[in-house]
Amino acid sequence: CVRFPGTDRAPRRKEAVTKAKTIPQRQPRLRDNPHLYEINTWAWLEGLSRGAGRTITLATVPDAEWDNLARLGFDVIWLMGVWRRSPASRQIALAEPGNRPLYDRALPGWTPSDVIGSPYAVAEYAPDPRIGTWEALDAARAKLRARGVALFLDFVGNHTALDHSWTSEHPDFYVQGTSEDAAKAPESFHRINAAGGPVFLALAKDPYFPPWKDAAQLNHFSAEMRAAQLADLRTIAAHCDGVRCDMAMLQLNDIFLDQWRRFLKSAAAPKTEFWTAARRAVPDLILLAEAYWGTEQRLLDLGFSFAYDKGFYDALRDAKPAEIHSRLAAAPALQSHFARFLENHDEPRCAAIFGKLRLPGAATLMGTAPGMRFYDQGELEGRSVYLPITLRVQAEAPPDSAIAGLFAKILRITNDEAFHAGAWGLLPIVAEGDSTAGNLEVYEWRSANSWKLIVVNLSGNTAQGRVRLGDGISPSTQYVFHDQLNEVRYERSGEELHSAGLFIRREAFQAHLFDVAAKD
Repeated sequence: CVRFPGTDRAPRRKEAVTKAKTIPQRQPRLRDNPHLYEINTWAWLEGLSRGAGRTITLATVPDAEWDNLARLGFDVIWLMGVWRRSPASRQIALAEPGNRPLYDRALPGWTPSDVIGSPYAVAEYAPDPRIGTWEALDAARAKLRARGVALFLDFVGNHTALDHSWTSEHPDFYVQGTSEDAAKAPESFHRINAAGGPVFLALAKDPYFPPWKDAAQLNHFSAEMRAAQLADLRTIAAHCDGVRCDMAMLQLNDIFLDQWRRFLKSAAAPKTEFWTAARRAVPDLILLAEAYWGTEQRLLDLGFSFAYDKGFYDALRDAKPAEIHSRLAAAPALQSHFARFLENHDEPRCAAIFGKLRLPGAATLMGTAPGMRFYDQGELEGRSVYLPITLRVQAEAPPDSAIAGLFAKILRITNDEAFHAGAWGLLPIVAEGDSTAGNLEVYEWRSANSWKLIVVNLSGNTAQGRVRLGDGISPSTQYVFHDQLNEVRYERSGEELHSAGLFIRREAFQAHLFDVAAKD
């Protein structure tokens, strides 16, 4: 398991200590294969305010809301977007024509006041006034801790907002171009008027996409900038148990150098990777990496506890059974550090992508595979309309009862100790009558008191095969396979299971989630 930092760490402000003491504390502990829930904090508070008929901030969130999150079995609540928003980012979001259709769909009749700017153009690492105060944030953390739940916040290390204080006070913290560079590619630079004259800050970017118009690119080879970032990270760490690190791979020395080499005064990379220094600076903080391009293992080696498994999501979205099997065939010790998801604030809604036909299999696989099981606000209710992160609220919509029921069932079932303290393993399946067995993914979780067997058909056709259960089967015992997902029971003789294996036949994109026990 991953342990939390101790409660003896001094909070940033004395007042926060006083507030925290009023709430009973218990040392939380992150289960193996934990459940994380991402909350769009601003939109969440707006929704609560709408329901209550008054403005709710982090300081006034009803206890029943925290109780419900704990009751659902979440180990981690990620309050996404608590930091102070950028007025410049808001103006850019308002002026961007491509945003308007997204806003129209998410919030028909929206007005400019509904646009709040991006949470990933951070103006300052301090709670946005709409969200609350440091004291409110500490109180929210204390309430979660009292329920055994961890609090994660954001760390955006690659870039800042254009109106962050560093852009005027420390322009040397950023990648810079010349006036000629800016003239050739005005869409890639932001001009500021510094004491010594105009400075052209490079706009931050993913190398495979256009620049982010509202973010200035930090120079990760600057020792002074790194020191300032580590100071920010220490501040954040005093108020949470973990951080989700935005675009973490962009801060790797070689990736940064490949993209920005020609704009750097010195191409000499620091001897230490930033994330190594970060791990040393905040040794008790749980680090979750947003990671792409196969960089997961590198980031884990540098000290991250978890890293996005985007390849798993892509293969599941694109219905590629062989690729999914390849990822599930990796060593369990590695998979336990992957964060697996069907949606997040960067991806479309899973209800729209997978639809009701494919969701039973996809949700079962994601919810029972090894690793961090990552859920997004609105996913559990079956929302199908994406909420842009620059919008403060989404139009109300009733839950989709079928999807909500599916996720409620999976969350309830996967709180069983077997899915956290148990041993996981893939099971072999062989052909039976046709060649479709390769479309079935079969694995088990076993603990001292529980045995779960999961079967998922990853294809659009009916698939069947025989599952080899090995020496864990007694030929003289009758077994009951209770499909908790579909509420069906099957009895099978130990003799058949031991000699021939368990026959499985499942329709397209459907799943079994068996609780297996010897018949009394």
